[in-house]
Amino acid sequence: MTSKERARLKGLAANEDTIVQVGKGGITDSVIASVNTALSARELVKGRVLESSLLSSREACESLASACGAEPVQAIGNCFVLYKKNPDKKPEKKAGKKPAEKLAEKPSKKPSKKPGIRK
Repeated sequence: MTSKERARLKGLAANEDTIVQVGKGGITDSVIASVNTALSARELVKGRVLESSLLSSREACESLASACGAEPVQAIGNCFVLYKKNPDKKPEKKAGKKPAEKLAEKPSKKPSKKPGIRK
């Protein structure tokens, strides 16, 4: 994964809610199953390591990534982000205007700044 891709994923993850929590039980089969389910549905999963856990966020991120076949994106504080591309999911198209629509827009109604004529 390139640094530009990683930066883009970090930006997308900033708006996401935490889906997975790793507690004092550590990484169990149920945690791995829930991460796999979330990765297949969303591709990008944000997780959190609780203070009662014996793992750091980086350790949890690395072990979950290897268990799920995902890529670790970020581990900061007690949060981490994982990414796994879903081949079945169609890429989303960017919501933008077509070039013809841009030209057809009305110009803004700002007053023109023409110098006035003084007598």
